[in-house]
Amino acid sequence: MSLKINLRHLEEDAICLKGELPMAELDLGVNDELIHLEKPLRYDLSVELLYDAVLATGSLLLPLECECGRCLKKFKTELKLVGWAAHMPLEGEDKVPIENDCVDLTPFVREDILLNFPQHPLCKPECVGLKNRSAASMTKTVEKPVLDVWADLNKLKIK
Repeated sequence: MSLKINLRHLEEDAICLKGELPMAELDLGVNDELIHLEKPLRYDLSVELLYDAVLATGSLLLPLECECGRCLKKFKTELKLVGWAAHMPLEGEDKVPIENDCVDLTPFVREDILLNFPQHPLCKPECVGLKNRSAASMTKTVEKPVLDVWADLNKLKIK
């Protein structure tokens, strides 16, 4: 169930697409240990025919289950593409493949999802990471006296 659009349906007016696309259909091929994809992509799109192209606009939302790259804590987030748009020419060098009067939006959605994936997911921006308690308990904090480099100058008496 990929996102295929029948061009004949676009001849009269724009169409609205709203639904979910399973991860198997999206075929992202993500092998990241910190990002887990288990829920489907939700989409809300408007597709219209423009002269010699198809224009799809709308929003994409992909729930992500991640592990923080610093502290390894599990957290949930969403990859949101609001204002997403894809312009697919029907003629010329860059024309999209047409099969049985249908154009497939899936490759365009896949590409933009992959480009917006978090490279280093963080549970929160200020995460400091794992705390090494064993190393901290083994080292004793010794306060060193602060050397005043100006002390010798302060002893000078200039008249």
